[in-house]
Amino acid sequence: MLKRKSPVYLNALRAFEASARHGSFSGAAEELNVTAAAVGQMVRGLEEWLGMPLFNRSTTGKARLTLSENAERALPDIRAGLDRLGMGLDRLRESATGGILNVTVSPAFAAKWLLPKIDRFQARCPDTDIRLETSLRLIDYKAHGIDVGVRYGDGTWPGLVSEKLMEEEIFPVCSPSFTDANSFAEPADLTRATLIHDLSVDPAIGFVTWDMWLRAAGVREGQAQRGMRIDNSAAVLQAAIEGRGVALARSILAHDDLAAGRLRRLFPEIQVSSRLAYYVVYREEYSSLPKLRTFRDWLMEEALQA
Repeated sequence: MLKRKSPVYLNALRAFEASARHGSFSGAAEELNVTAAAVGQMVRGLEEWLGMPLFNRSTTGKARLTLSENAERALPDIRAGLDRLGMGLDRLRESATGGILNVTVSPAFAAKWLLPKIDRFQARCPDTDIRLETSLRLIDYKAHGIDVGVRYGDGTWPGLVSEKLMEEEIFPVCSPSFTDANSFAEPADLTRATLIHDLSVDPAIGFVTWDMWLRAAGVREGQAQRGMRIDNSAAVLQAAIEGRGVALARSILAHDDLAAGRLRRLFPEIQVSSRLAYYVVYREEYSSLPKLRTFRDWLMEEALQA
């Protein structure tokens, strides 16, 4: 029996997998940083070698590229194989040097917590270089080559392992000069001040808003919706530092500014805990990578000292 020799189809398999995930050659092309025509050519080459179509193509409708029955059955194994290959390459790089650790965090967490401490990790692991991706979006770890991240939420992200890093309180803060210029004898007085709202986290997942904090403080009526709105937690704190109003701070992010006297906490006797927390998040298949484990352990140590 004559056997055809299999060519190396790694790029074609990646093109096929990405096209299946995006449902289009153009989406796959953007991810792979090539043209849509190049993706289509690689997929067609793979189809010619296999002797069967991988996609049902349509020129109309929303679903213009759908998996064939055979391709749908094979896709999970192909994805698993590509994942294992990526892990193998990571281990080869790890065996030679510390390599690069791709980390994703929010811009505010990077500015207020991670970057002021990162020199301590670099001193411990001088052979590991941190490549930091700062984004409010929940980016795809696989598509962006992310090894590990810190996310703020309820700890549930499909396809990822999460370990609780830190919990936090939510409380009002302002600059010392703003406190001196205004009278805040009771929480209800806050409704007459300029309130700074943090829009970086969706209240639908349990993020504490001004209305929620004021209700917890016993204020039943007020105008908590007015004021300044900012979609970055670090910028929220900076606005408060500059005396632009009263911000509803997250204790982890505000820690250094409070310690340095740039901010002052109001009504410390009122404690409102967030149901959300910070989590170390990574893909389960990468959990054994030494550089990831080392970074995860360092984060946990730093959190205990916070």
